[in-house]
Amino acid sequence: MNFSGISSNSNLLDQINRKQENTFEQLASGKKVNKAADDVSAQLIIERLSSQSNGYQQSVRNAYDGISYAQVAESTLSGISDSANRIQELTYRAGSGILSDSDKQAIQSEIDLLKEGIQDSISNSNFAGKPIFGSEGSADFQIGANAGQTLSVGNKDIAAQLESFGLADIDVTQAGGVDAALASLEDIGQFLGEEQGSLGAIQNQFQSAANQLAQTDVNVQAARARLADTDYAQASAQQAQNDAQSQSANIVAGASRQQAESVLNLLS
Repeated sequence: MNFSGISSNSNLLDQINRKQENTFEQLASGKKVNKAADDVSAQLIIERLSSQSNGYQQSVRNAYDGISYAQVAESTLSGISDSANRIQELTYRAGSGILSDSDKQAIQSEIDLLKEGIQDSISNSNFAGKPIFGSEGSADFQIGANAGQTLSVGNKDIAAQLESFGLADIDVTQAGGVDAALASLEDIGQFLGEEQGSLGAIQNQFQSAANQLAQTDVNVQAARARLADTDYAQASAQQAQNDAQSQSANIVAGASRQQAESVLNLLS
């Protein structure tokens, strides 16, 4: 009697059962690699790609934070620019020779209120509690999965800049005050326009970075999915093959057991 054949068939059944369990786990979980033992190298790559994808996703959020930050800064400068334009309009009015001293004083009172409003706008400008124009420096945003991939929004001490252009000294009631004010306001207008242009450009950079990061993340996730996710068509075909092999092995095992029992009965 070939008892070694029975043992060999039993080992085959064990192998088929393990394959069935593994395939069933893949179908149930949707993952080809459910533990490191399934495929050590694939598991390491999957974890690395997952970490990289998380970095790209956070970087996209950072890029949109940068856009929002620049938009708040640009909005503040736009308000300051509107006030400066109004001061310029009032200054032109003060240059009329038909105005009395009291008329010019009334104009100056409105100019002073506008200057105070500009200072308040600068002092109150912030993003998530972080001052925007309080001092020279920059706000840095990580926009990549690797170290050093940052984009910065430059912060300027706008109050100091405007003071250097003579905003605080504008006084249309003084002799020569209108000419001095118009010269200051021309410099202020040019400065504010350049700053707003820079903020618009940085917003475009952030948007471009966000678009590229999002597409890169899609590619990384696709690569990860090819390694990690179950191919249901392939797994289903494998499961059907496992079932057929298991059925055949069970038939052979049953026949072997019957043969062994018959031999033992004859010998007893």
